[in-house]
Amino acid sequence: MVITKTPFRMSFFGGGTDMEDYFKHHRGAVLSTTFDKYCYVNVRHLPRFFEYATELTYSKTERVKNTCDIQHPAIRNAMEMLDMHEIRLAYEADLPARSGLGTSSSFAVGMLNAFYALKGKYADKKKLAQEAIYLERVLCKEAGGWQDQIAASYGGFNKILFNAEGFEVLPVIISPERKKKLNDNLLMFFTGFTRFSSEIQKANALGRQDNTARLKQMYGLVDAAEQILVDKTRDLDEFGVLLDTTWRLKRTTGAVVSTDSIDALYEKGRKAGALGGKLLGAGGGGFLIFYVPPGKQDAVREAMHDLMHIPFCFEEGGTRVIHYTPEAYEPKEN
Repeated sequence: MVITKTPFRMSFFGGGTDMEDYFKHHRGAVLSTTFDKYCYVNVRHLPRFFEYATELTYSKTERVKNTCDIQHPAIRNAMEMLDMHEIRLAYEADLPARSGLGTSSSFAVGMLNAFYALKGKYADKKKLAQEAIYLERVLCKEAGGWQDQIAASYGGFNKILFNAEGFEVLPVIISPERKKKLNDNLLMFFTGFTRFSSEIQKANALGRQDNTARLKQMYGLVDAAEQILVDKTRDLDEFGVLLDTTWRLKRTTGAVVSTDSIDALYEKGRKAGALGGKLLGAGGGGFLIFYVPPGKQDAVREAMHDLMHIPFCFEEGGTRVIHYTPEAYEPKEN
């Protein structure tokens, strides 16, 4: 039996520049972190006592005789890609799916990590990220960028660079004290709205005008934000102000990035004292993150009293195997 634990991510700057059709022609960059909310994938080989060969438990339960009959596209394609058979897989998570935190990609990374471990093989972070990107973007044909799979694989607070050759992960060098202060100044709230990121990406692409100029501006904010974090002489509140800038840019890149309800919530948070913030993920719902100086946090929490406040801490680990019990498994003879 194998259990993997894979973090979710929050992206601060550069979202959209991690789309392959953009960074293949222009440079892309994202500033993001993982935090202490996780998904767990439990995998073992299914004993041969049942009339079905594979059992899957996620938001629903599937029991099938043949891998090709699996309805969940990521599981089906991952099992075919890695030649997995007779599997019992269970998924659970600390936060809901379709909420803007890269949950589907964290699942993809954690599942691949578990499959490799079940085979007795080690897959490094880059391999897991690359194969999760291939799984979701090529095999499952889901629209979206590359940042989620990379963040889930590597973990930590990073600047991720994208170009025609691929990606590079650069840890942000920030003192523990300053990093804790940033963490303490961020408040996250669940709006209650959920959506599929790939559907949002497709909807935003329909009738979209050329966003190259806006995306280049958003790309430039990544380095600006990093400089605020690493320079101890800079006021950390500048990070919050820059979040407001990137969110207002992001809202202009697609018709369904935001909604009237999200806009109203965001402005309510700003009026209560937040210096800036953004909706996490592709847009359309999920989690709102605000940068709020300590003296204004009670007021912002009160303004958001209808929403669920989610305390969190940054994490460094990325996906990992937290339980491993080897199994003696012999494939069935055809």
